[in-house]
Amino acid sequence: MRTAVVVGGGPGGLAVAGALARSGWQVTLLERADRIRPEPTAVVLWPNGVRALRSLDLGAGLDAIATPLPDGGVRRPDGHWLVQPRQTPVERLPVVVHREDLHDALIAGLGERVELRTGVTVRTVRAAPGERPAVGDGRHTYEADLIVAADGADSVIRRQLAPEATLVSSGCAAWRAVIPWYRAPRLPGPVGGEILGAGYRFVAASLGDRGASGGSSRGGIHWMATAAGAPRPEPPETQLALLRRWYAGWPAPVDELLAATDPADLVQQEIRELRPLPRAYGFPTGPGAVVLLGDAAHAMPPHLGQGTCLAFEDAATLAALLRESTLPDAVMAYDRVRRPRAAAVVRQTRRMSAVLRTRGRLALRARDAALGTITPRLLGSAAAMATQWRPPSASS
Repeated sequence: MRTAVVVGGGPGGLAVAGALARSGWQVTLLERADRIRPEPTAVVLWPNGVRALRSLDLGAGLDAIATPLPDGGVRRPDGHWLVQPRQTPVERLPVVVHREDLHDALIAGLGERVELRTGVTVRTVRAAPGERPAVGDGRHTYEADLIVAADGADSVIRRQLAPEATLVSSGCAAWRAVIPWYRAPRLPGPVGGEILGAGYRFVAASLGDRGASGGSSRGGIHWMATAAGAPRPEPPETQLALLRRWYAGWPAPVDELLAATDPADLVQQEIRELRPLPRAYGFPTGPGAVVLLGDAAHAMPPHLGQGTCLAFEDAATLAALLRESTLPDAVMAYDRVRRPRAAAVVRQTRRMSAVLRTRGRLALRARDAALGTITPRLLGSAAAMATQWRPPSASS
């Protein structure tokens, strides 16, 4: 029986662990925390992420928790439309999912062939020629035919195998929250779209319908705000007060949503990215291999909502290739397919980052004047990349 060790219990790690187990692998899933606990926020999944989950036999679970996210356009802080809402074909629409619902669906898909070990901090990786790959935490060594590094942007495994890939700040921070329906304000119209200012951005989406039995079992209104600068060291109460001051006077429903947010709802994140990307995503070693997956391979800003989607693409691609080929050939094909794909998405994300970071009166005027052309082109290209992706076969 083929064996795998998956390092990291985030969405990508859970997805690939379940996929390998369903293909007959014996999987050990190592998680640093004492328990796997997702953030109480939401995630947007574009068609590529949805298609990847369906290819992993997780479509039914996703359908029960996902809410379609229509195009809501882009406005300025004064309410002026920069990009009008557009009718978008259903197959191109993203969906929004509560992370805790997604976590439950991924856990349910693990099966009996996955052994979950928590409280394990991986510190070393063995990937020398001629030796079976392994990872260690200083007390125990975990050997397997395949090691999957899904240990996030701060990946210890990536730092040892691809030290050229450096994790750097993107120069901004993000705040997320989900306001449960019992505290969510009653708004006159649908929630959606984004508002774009000078180094500031605010987006919101509904998780299901108020009082509906369908949609997310943890329904409410999800919002995300990004601002240029470093993360704030103050407690959540002070951070929330700052957000209310920074976004005061912005169009509805910004004030209403921030007023209804409790400090306990707030999750802050420093936005970081890998520059450059790793030189390889697959590292053959002896009879086995190590592969990088998710943020360990291509951490990027969230401006196009592709981080989790690419992690699911990675998992679906690796699982498909391993089903159809030998381990060495599958790993080589995984590296060949995933590196250019990730690089293309990262380029699009960095272009959008440049648009969002625009500051200064003259630069803002130029950006706003061109945004009606730039943003649809960027988002259209990103949407096309998301819509057209398919899990490859071993012959790809």
